[in-house]
Amino acid sequence: MNCTAEMLRLYAVTDRAWVGKLTLPQQVEAALKGGATCVQLREKQLDEGDFFNEALEIQKICRHYGVPFLLNDNVPLALRCNADGVHVGQDDMSAAEARRLLGPDKIIGVSAHNVEEARKAYADGADYLGCGAMFATTTKTNVEVRSRETLAAVCASVPIPVVAIGGIHKSNLLTLAGCGEAGVALVSAIFGAEDIEQTCRELRQMVEKL
Repeated sequence: MNCTAEMLRLYAVTDRAWVGKLTLPQQVEAALKGGATCVQLREKQLDEGDFFNEALEIQKICRHYGVPFLLNDNVPLALRCNADGVHVGQDDMSAAEARRLLGPDKIIGVSAHNVEEARKAYADGADYLGCGAMFATTTKTNVEVRSRETLAAVCASVPIPVVAIGGIHKSNLLTLAGCGEAGVALVSAIFGAEDIEQTCRELRQMVEKL
């Protein structure tokens, strides 16, 4: 599967902390109904068996809506469930190793915080990059906020799509316009919303203005 900028417009990254009246699969489906274009399943607490079963369930939903389904970090599990790809951080498995294991057709995303990391990720076989954190975020507490200039430089340094991530909400999303990113990756702005479907509908309209 080739990774296009259109696939990354509104990139939903799951967070179990927001599960409440809806299950995580129900939340994902609501996001897709509202216009999310990509889903990354990010689990840090489930055991491998539950993670695998959840991955199969959410993958089925993503395929129904025709959007890429990626796993955060877990390359072996991505192979087991035949996910569309993975996203790895700088402290996770290297993009080069992930590419070796997953083959040429899977999507590999890499977190890149500067031009040097961006160029290395591209050279190692990344299909897209995630750049951030663009704003302070409660999802990850040990991150450094990046400037618009850094985002623009990363976007200009590689010929693959870049998504902005980190603390992005409706109130600040459009301040990132003009940096060259393909879209935005959101966690709490989607999964912490009272009405996920309607929120994604509004966010999707906004990202088309970037």
